[in-house]
Amino acid sequence: MAEFEGKVAFVTGAAHGQGRATALALAAEGAAILAFDLARPLSYPGYGMGTPDDLETLAEECRAAGGECVPVAGDVRDDAAVSAAVESAVARFGRIDLLFNNAGICAYGLAHELTEEAWDAMLDINLKGAWLVGRRVIPVMIRQRSGVIINNSSVAGLRGMGRLSHYAASKWGLTGLTKSWAIELAPHGIRVNSIHPTGVNTPMNDGLAELEGLTPREIAERSAGNLLPVPWIEPEDVAQAVLYLASERARFVTGAGLVLDAGLLTR
Repeated sequence: MAEFEGKVAFVTGAAHGQGRATALALAAEGAAILAFDLARPLSYPGYGMGTPDDLETLAEECRAAGGECVPVAGDVRDDAAVSAAVESAVARFGRIDLLFNNAGICAYGLAHELTEEAWDAMLDINLKGAWLVGRRVIPVMIRQRSGVIINNSSVAGLRGMGRLSHYAASKWGLTGLTKSWAIELAPHGIRVNSIHPTGVNTPMNDGLAELEGLTPREIAERSAGNLLPVPWIEPEDVAQAVLYLASERARFVTGAGLVLDAGLLTR
């Protein structure tokens, strides 16, 4: 039997990158997926996002892998859209067993030179968006007396990083949100953890490189400086971390942060 047969996952930022890899990995293990993604451009940070075609292609590939998938275009900052998507998932599948709060952006800028738009976009998408989705999914999980929430933070959620103050602030916020939710939700049988990747080989990394006038490898090496001789990890590495934390193998893991940093924090 597939590990997640009969389970339902709500994945944000699902159209490409880490969200896409995780949705596909879950589908291959039998999960049904609600794939939620903005699927349109943003004025900030200015690089390409997932598209409606990406979202539809993901749904097709999830089905081919063996899991159901419902693609939904929506903004994690839009409470009405989030609420409708959660209601759709429950109406279709009856439950939500896993929330992967993955939607996020990244961009560079000195703290004192950031615009208010830049600051608000970073915090609203990366942190407030995770809270908005969580507050709609959590009542479903409380009714079930079970569930797993995984927040996609970053190594920047565990240390400061130059020219990434707004990004780090959002990711430190996710770390605090994770631990606070873990305390609040443990009595209901709900586990909450965060993951902390180093640079990941995704379209977002490509977009950052283009904005900075560098190659994707250069941007990864400048941002990370991993101990292992790799400039980045792959989206599939993140997916495997999510699958572990969502599984019964991690049944007593909560309030934790799983680091996938290729040794960066050891430096």
